[in-house]
Amino acid sequence: MKNFLLRQYWMLLIVLMIALFLINISVGSVPIPLKDSVVTLFGGNPENPVWRNIIIDFRLTKALTCMLAGGSLALGGLLMQTLFRNALAGPDVLGLSSGASLAVAMLVMAGTFATSLITGPFAIALAASFGSGLVLLLVLAVAHRIKDNASLLLIGIMIGAAASSLVSVLQFTSRSEDQHYFLVWTFGSMGGLSWPEIAMLGAVFSVGFILSLVLAKPLNAWLLGDNYATALGIQIGKARILIILCTSFLAGSVTAFCGPIAFIGLAVPHLAKLLINTTNHKILVPGTVLAGASVMLLCDTVAQMPGSSFVLPINAITSLIGSPVVIWVIVRNKKIRT
Repeated sequence: MKNFLLRQYWMLLIVLMIALFLINISVGSVPIPLKDSVVTLFGGNPENPVWRNIIIDFRLTKALTCMLAGGSLALGGLLMQTLFRNALAGPDVLGLSSGASLAVAMLVMAGTFATSLITGPFAIALAASFGSGLVLLLVLAVAHRIKDNASLLLIGIMIGAAASSLVSVLQFTSRSEDQHYFLVWTFGSMGGLSWPEIAMLGAVFSVGFILSLVLAKPLNAWLLGDNYATALGIQIGKARILIILCTSFLAGSVTAFCGPIAFIGLAVPHLAKLLINTTNHKILVPGTVLAGASVMLLCDTVAQMPGSSFVLPINAITSLIGSPVVIWVIVRNKKIRT
């Protein structure tokens, strides 16, 4: 009976993701009939030839970016919540997003010299990758010396706070044009990625997904405590480093190409656990990825404001959807404790 229910949940998530994917490429400032979207995806010719260019050149890349970014952030959130055994942990608790934001702020808001360096589509992505990479090295060095996960979590939060403070200083001393450029980047964006960039994002996601499945046994043991995991023969130190690396690459790649996306990594794992109702990470990992891809597609569809030429910041929509989930988690945990 349990396996039957799990298969039903899998089918539900897969069908939901496919439906949201088709809706996402059909709506926008130029509405395209769903039938023509399906025909175009399978290599046919839609009723209006212009629709094919819109779907293939713009909307398909954006929809794939949504799926990869949503799956990566949700998976990173699941790994962090398991590692720290904290329901409010997310992929950015290690300060990676703040490090990426600081590097981009230094590139964009350090004056005309830095602005002149922004010559290619990879410049911002490289800066964000460099910033998150430096924070990752710092976190790994700390994790090697400090074995307590709670202390590591606190240090990650402090690193993020320090980076955010430096960003504030740069904003205070920079030109208004540079501030606007940086502000737009912080809103996040699922559009504008080229096929090589999507391929890089997909490669990082694939490696992170496979590594998460390999780490399913340590993750399951971690839920019961370090002592239990050690008794099962889990190498705590090695597993912790691998989990941090996996989360860092997943969250860092999304931040580099799409900007800092809020609440997906924090809220979606709880939605996946609520639907699948299991703590087995062999099942929970792919379920969380499917849920993350679906939620991001939904957020991007809402952000497009179907029927309008306006596009809302993706972070505004993810926050509106994710914050009620976080509030529910806090209230639920409070009731359980009392």
